[in-house]
Amino acid sequence: MRVRFAPSPTGALHIGGARTALYNWLTARHAGATLVLRIEDTDRERSTPANVEQILQALRWLELDWDEGPMFQSQRSERHREALEALLANGHAYRSTATAEDVRAYKAAHGAERGFRGVPEDEGAVRLRVPDPGETVVNDMILGEVRTDHAHLDDPVIARVDGSVLYNFAVAIDDVDAGITHVIRGNDHLSNTPKQLLVIEALGAQAPVYAHLPLLHGPDGRKLSKRHGAASVQELQEAGYLPGAVRNYLALLGWGTEDDTTIMSTDELIARFDIARVSRNPARFDEQKLRWLNGRYVRAMSTAELTRGVEDYTGRPGLGGLVEICQEKMQTLADFWPLAGPVLDGPIDDPAARERWLGPEGRAVLSDVRAALGGPGGFGREQVEEALRAVVERRGVKPKDVFQPLRVALTGTTVSPGIFETVALLGRDETLRRIDAALADGAPAAA
Repeated sequence: MRVRFAPSPTGALHIGGARTALYNWLTARHAGATLVLRIEDTDRERSTPANVEQILQALRWLELDWDEGPMFQSQRSERHREALEALLANGHAYRSTATAEDVRAYKAAHGAERGFRGVPEDEGAVRLRVPDPGETVVNDMILGEVRTDHAHLDDPVIARVDGSVLYNFAVAIDDVDAGITHVIRGNDHLSNTPKQLLVIEALGAQAPVYAHLPLLHGPDGRKLSKRHGAASVQELQEAGYLPGAVRNYLALLGWGTEDDTTIMSTDELIARFDIARVSRNPARFDEQKLRWLNGRYVRAMSTAELTRGVEDYTGRPGLGGLVEICQEKMQTLADFWPLAGPVLDGPIDDPAARERWLGPEGRAVLSDVRAALGGPGGFGREQVEEALRAVVERRGVKPKDVFQPLRVALTGTTVSPGIFETVALLGRDETLRRIDAALADGAPAAA
């Protein structure tokens, strides 16, 4: 069994392309098959080395490896011309100077539903001869039988006048030569498949098995695009998502288990994945659901593992203590810095937070807090919590009426890691210094 993933390197890897790559990868790994990576780079203007590297980088980040390749379609032009000459020689293809206008005239004379049939000439582009009558049947693993009546198909152009071959011809030749047995791709390719099958039939070769995936939509039911948030793997990486969570979420976009399991390790995905269980209906990519799932992955990580991820993401070393106290509030790696930055680098200036919590009443609370934290004794998390809860009890207020003024004094904002953990991490001297600055003028202390 040989499965191929064949992206066109026209930019960053779209989320839909990433799901297609994942489904190919899961199918191959589940079956112990060979996964072939082919870069369909015949569009030389857009298939730049930088765009190719974007595809490869996205696959590496997703941790989707391959067994053969990457192979480049553009490097096989000699083989494509050889196959083209063979079809011309055996009558399965012919040269034709027919233009788009000629095709329209033919349809006007024979009926709009009738496919164009040309007359062989000594020059011109090369067209594949479609058998007539008959039909081509795509036995799709997701869609079932998809039939195309030959009478409705034009003899397709498979090579330009200069001899350069077109996409559908090149793909068919490459699949045959690579011994591809399974092709999993988006259903935007479904209209191409009968043409490719006809080329394969003309070559007298064995056709692969196909599976055409419904395209992804956004939460509003419209085709997925940038208006729905992240639209590429690179954007997900930059937004601080974890590869394992992304794999898990993408796998569930159109596929699921009998027991509707949501969180699955990669090994479990490999063991349970079945392309035949993919829905025929478009799936909806919802970044909020991905954030939720990613948060579950973040909180399941060891502190050491998450620290490595955060330090790589931020480029800041020595974050272990902060990562530990931020972990419960993080959903992505990008959530770390808004929580930890004001603790590490000093309070930010949030006038609304200062006005809400550092007025006369708030500063009175801070004075009590300072007295409670400034005494002798330990300054670990438990001692800090005991001291702060004692202030709450003495004042007869809600915890937030004590914790929020302190949080704003220490970080400048109303959102931070746990207040007890933050105070303990800062230590007594820095905590009191920031409280004193807030008491002096109602503004948080700069680092």
